[in-house]
Amino acid sequence: MSFVRNAWYVAGWSRDFGEPLKALEITGQRLVMFREVSGAVKALEDRCPHRLLPLSKGKRIGDTIQCGYHGMTFDGAGKCVRVPGQENTPKSAYVEAFPVEERHGIVWVWMGDPELADPADIFDLPEFTQPGWHAHHGEGLHIKSNYLNVAENLVDPAHVSFVHPTTLGNAASENVPVHVSTSGEVISAWRWIRDAPPIGFFQKFGGFDGHVDRWHYYDLHLPSTAVIDFGSIDTKLNCPENERDRGVRIFALHFVTPVREDYTIDHWMHLRNTSLGDEDASAQMDAMFKTAFAEDKEILEAVHDAEQQPQRRRPIRVAIDKGPTVYRKRIRDLIASETTQDLGAPIGASFIQHD
Repeated sequence: MSFVRNAWYVAGWSRDFGEPLKALEITGQRLVMFREVSGAVKALEDRCPHRLLPLSKGKRIGDTIQCGYHGMTFDGAGKCVRVPGQENTPKSAYVEAFPVEERHGIVWVWMGDPELADPADIFDLPEFTQPGWHAHHGEGLHIKSNYLNVAENLVDPAHVSFVHPTTLGNAASENVPVHVSTSGEVISAWRWIRDAPPIGFFQKFGGFDGHVDRWHYYDLHLPSTAVIDFGSIDTKLNCPENERDRGVRIFALHFVTPVREDYTIDHWMHLRNTSLGDEDASAQMDAMFKTAFAEDKEILEAVHDAEQQPQRRRPIRVAIDKGPTVYRKRIRDLIASETTQDLGAPIGASFIQHD
């Protein structure tokens, strides 16, 4: 197994789920999802246990799905409620159901052991509900690359100067030191670029006509949710690092959903403390984000393709790779913990450990 399964992953925005059956795939598991009349979103294994036809090829009848092959019908909990031609329903006639939670216009699915699904573990930010902030859901960026490449790119401020020179970065930051912290649960990387021209994004939305102090804070929450806190403020204000709300501040949120080994969807949105309620501004920001994210997509797909080729020597790691290196190790540890079972301390064991 190469995915962390005991985790909440974003299936899409609330607007993506209605009455029609929706087929999608997360961590290699095919799902069929729909919204019940009550408003609750359901997620089921997209495979009839009879002849294995995907249930998404069937039809919805009320809050049930009828298989398109022989009419076996399943409710939102995965229970078979009808087998045409017989009165009984065998115990094995069911499909797996996956826990679903919906908040802030985002639909989350738990892909692992349902007994471990705790809604309290779902990613959240206080700015979702605080006054003075505007939330805007973007789109899903489809990337032909392994999700680990996508996620580690989102804890890497160093690439911005080179991959996004006209949108999210410029040459002024090329040699500015990057700070990294891996001591807590969240892997963080950040830097400030002081007394420099505003980047293209803030030339448009910040209204700055002189030099600014600008920042990038990258926080990566395991297994694959990234928060990029970036913004700018007039250099003359000499803003302390902990008073970033005084400037134009934006949280770019990336919910990285692994589909398969070679396919990832980056569901992106943003929170901002400027242009509140201005949908024209949202559309303009979306356009700039899409330009920048297309640059990421090109790089990440090229990297993934190169990884599939024969390697005569191992890739090197440099100082800026501290965050990504720790991230990959933590993912490996999580996967290992899911694929083994700890039986606890032995009783009367003849094995004695001395270190």
